[in-house]
Amino acid sequence: MKKITMQDVAEKAGVSKSTVSQFINKRYEYMAEETKNRIEKSIEELGYVPNYIAKSLKQRKTYTIGVIVANIIHSFSNEIIRSIEDVCEEVNVQVFVCNADDQPEKERRYMEMLIAKQVDGLIILPTGGNMSYYETLKKSNFPIVFIDRKIEPLIYPAFMLDNEKAAIMAIRLLMEKHTKIGVVSTSLEKLVTPRIERLNGFEKAIHELNLPYNEEWIIATDKNNIKNKLEHLYVTRNLPNAFFATNDVSLIELLKFLKEKNISIPNEMAIISIDDSDYLEIASTPITTIKQPTFEIGKDAAKKLLDLMEQEKLNDTYQVKRYMPTVIKRESI
Repeated sequence: MKKITMQDVAEKAGVSKSTVSQFINKRYEYMAEETKNRIEKSIEELGYVPNYIAKSLKQRKTYTIGVIVANIIHSFSNEIIRSIEDVCEEVNVQVFVCNADDQPEKERRYMEMLIAKQVDGLIILPTGGNMSYYETLKKSNFPIVFIDRKIEPLIYPAFMLDNEKAAIMAIRLLMEKHTKIGVVSTSLEKLVTPRIERLNGFEKAIHELNLPYNEEWIIATDKNNIKNKLEHLYVTRNLPNAFFATNDVSLIELLKFLKEKNISIPNEMAIISIDDSDYLEIASTPITTIKQPTFEIGKDAAKKLLDLMEQEKLNDTYQVKRYMPTVIKRESI
């Protein structure tokens, strides 16, 4: 069977080969609608498939990037992935998605695998355990962008929520009706930036607003141990009357506990969380959240990576771009 070429498409559509090339690469701002329709119909009838592999070998690019998320069950990760894909689709760049499960070893294996597949760059929600490998990649001028977490020193650009401000905003909302406020977070052992910054913001707000401070109300532990910590507060009659959940994983554990104990929201316990998802809006008591502009973060990160991929040499250091949180007020406070 004769291989269909771009020239065959051009002859069938009655246009030049360069016009077909512009169409395939979606550079048709000034192309007549009738011309676009003819090319599209010719491609379909001939069964032409653009040879991106040949193109990548010629230009030493594969037109692929890798995205490594720390934990794919977070709604934040899903929205970030979607926004990255939207940007990359516009420029015919394919996206490989990997889930590191917050494990540095798994993250390292995925980085090595993706680089072996010759991706042109990586967007990473870093686990924080592969600094030496990031530095090695930086020395080879390999483009990387970080999301949600920063790595010191700032050898690559990072895009993050203003986590302290988000936590302070949450406590200020809760204190309108409550003074005894606690916090629930997943473990700090891996020094995950948002968790640390949100807890710092919580403590800063509690002290600045002169609210009661009780160390037992600060729950920062492994997901599977959150219930035990809450159970201890319950049996010792030391529960606060409001909780700030630092992410959706800790929120789910908190909601499960409250349901098990028949503690009503917000009459007996007020709740506010960071990160939003559809289920929070349709919960029996819709949950108030501090939302990140996830689609904006993912879009900006993808555009930055595409820009880095075109540079001959990366900068020595970069900055962290911070994003302002917004409140979605519902019935839980």
